Amino acid sequence: MENIELIESFSEFKDDKSIDRVTLMAILQEVFGAALKRKFGSDDNFDIIINPDKGDLEIWRNRIVVADGEVEDPNAEIELTEARKIEPDFEVGEEVSEEFKLIDLGRRSILALRQNLISKIHEHDSSNTYKKFKDLEGELYSAEVHHVRHNAVILVDDDANEIILPKSEQIRTDYFRKGDTVKGIIKSVELKGNKPMIILSRTADDFLRQLFEQEIPEIADGLITIERVARIPGEKAKIAVDSYDDRIDPVGACVGMKGSRIHGIVRELGNENIDVVNFTKNDQMFIARALSPARLESMKITLFAFEKPDGMKGKVEVFLKPEEVSKAIGKGGVNIRLASQLTGYEIEVKRENVEVDDVELAEFSDEIEDWIIQEFVKIGLDTALSVIEQKVEDLVKRTDLEEETIIEVQRILKAEFEK
Repeated sequence: MENIELIESFSEFKDDKSIDRVTLMAILQEVFGAALKRKFGSDDNFDIIINPDKGDLEIWRNRIVVADGEVEDPNAEIELTEARKIEPDFEVGEEVSEEFKLIDLGRRSILALRQNLISKIHEHDSSNTYKKFKDLEGELYSAEVHHVRHNAVILVDDDANEIILPKSEQIRTDYFRKGDTVKGIIKSVELKGNKPMIILSRTADDFLRQLFEQEIPEIADGLITIERVARIPGEKAKIAVDSYDDRIDPVGACVGMKGSRIHGIVRELGNENIDVVNFTKNDQMFIARALSPARLESMKITLFAFEKPDGMKGKVEVFLKPEEVSKAIGKGGVNIRLASQLTGYEIEVKRENVEVDDVELAEFSDEIEDWIIQEFVKIGLDTALSVIEQKVEDLVKRTDLEEETIIEVQRILKAEFEK
């Protein structure tokens, strides 16, 4: 078998388009040099000439001619008689160059050489893939669903790189089928052995941030900046934006006419409700904006001596009219939780001007079941008057209670005040 035939049999690297000429030549030099060193103890006196474009290879062995019987190193020296079989006019002291055939390495050495070559190519590919995706951490990326597992979705991009979207990084409403295109951010890249593990995320705050940068030209151009992001994936998010140009309304630019600009982002996030607010360094004003749509009457801020590990820098008591409390808290406490994350303050809601004869809902546990009371507490209604003042149809929308149940609860509460 000639050298060129052996090279052609190494199809794993011969047609590999991801390796540039210089790198391929370096890998081939290293692998063939190592094979020669194992065979002869040294490869210093071999010239390896490679043409990767044609898949051609020549190996020339250089030895010094010595008198017959005086060879001390057969790899570096050749007897005069043997040298003259190659060229009849050789003399002692001259250098002889003789082409070396790969087949002379032996079958086992050739198989080992081939495996080593493939391994080096894969190492190179893995290293390049790792570097590429490491540079893309935190950036938007799209890939196609290859198959769906119970704990992860396996994606493949245009270059056949495997990307993992774990269940924990999926929005709760996500549903994917084979062939779907999935968008997320590259969350992390790690080497597991020689193979890079690429993790995609759709729940990270930065995914929302990157979507805004992609969809809103003013953000991409640096005219509007994203200052803060708080998010409960698939449910609700708050994003604080600012502009150094007074002529630009950052909130209006992000939302667009009738929500036209933000609509695509909401759809990508599984109809996640997004509040866009104007950022300000005035903490009182920022807290008030973060608690939108509730309207605050007043607040009292207390700073912590040291910032807590969760990033909270202080506590704030906000005072609202009773009818505004449920708006500030939001269904299931979502609004107040996001406002707290966005501002860095632990927020405690207080009712302003609550009548002295109001009664805590917990006092009615003998007449109203605890789970029903908790449905009202979840939306910020924890006193009798706060429930009575609400319209039945509004309470039906904001709780998981039936209309008949709400009417009965209000009847019980009103009866107590009529006494």
